[in-house]
Amino acid sequence: MTELQTKVILVGLGGATCSGKTTLAKHLKNILPNSVIVHQDDFAPPEEQLPIKHGYQDWDAPDGAIDYPRLTKFLKHMKDTGSIPVDHKSHDHLNKQTDLPIEAECQSRLAERFRVMHDQIKENDNIDIVWGLVDGFLLYWNQELIEQLDARFFLRVPLKTLERRRKARQVYITSKGDAWVDPPDYWEKIVLPAYLDAHSEIFEGGDVENGDLTSKVKGLILIEPDKEDQAMSMTDVVERCCKELYQFVKAEGSSK
Repeated sequence: MTELQTKVILVGLGGATCSGKTTLAKHLKNILPNSVIVHQDDFAPPEEQLPIKHGYQDWDAPDGAIDYPRLTKFLKHMKDTGSIPVDHKSHDHLNKQTDLPIEAECQSRLAERFRVMHDQIKENDNIDIVWGLVDGFLLYWNQELIEQLDARFFLRVPLKTLERRRKARQVYITSKGDAWVDPPDYWEKIVLPAYLDAHSEIFEGGDVENGDLTSKVKGLILIEPDKEDQAMSMTDVVERCCKELYQFVKAEGSSK
């Protein structure tokens, strides 16, 4: 009997802080068989290595907020072994998350669809698919990291909405397990400038809020849940992502 092969598909779920990417990752994990979430926040450098700007530790600057070599090595390990390293620990469960449920019918229908597809691929091609759902606010700045991702999504939410959500949340848990509380003007001085800087090359004219996608990130799928003329619920967002992922796997199979 031929040995079962493991195929890891890494899915990038990017977007600004408080854009809904972690919530989306958790819904997809409930739908996709053999799926795990990798939180980019877990790869922040030690606090003492963070730069100081405007008198504050800068947790958001694209060139200093993430240890990209460590994260890239981690993702390569996943692809090579089909599993998360045993010594990896995440602190994301300590962060407060807004509950945005999706319709039960949607979740069960999509879960069944992917279960059937997984079973068919395992039986016909002797391949076991493992999904790595990579959730992060700086997924599309570092080219080596971008190249690790097989499917790429970006949630774009209006800046005013992001500001409101961020200021309502404020408290975050660091990699050491300590609580970080945003100073009163942290959004204006640190978070917003860093977000615009990190994503200016992704959107035409550097217009992060309204510009069309450039060619910097190949195959990037832009999802705008709060767009005025076509607002999307979390159920809609999950449906769209699952449609794209299903088509991705089918296309991969037909290209063999």
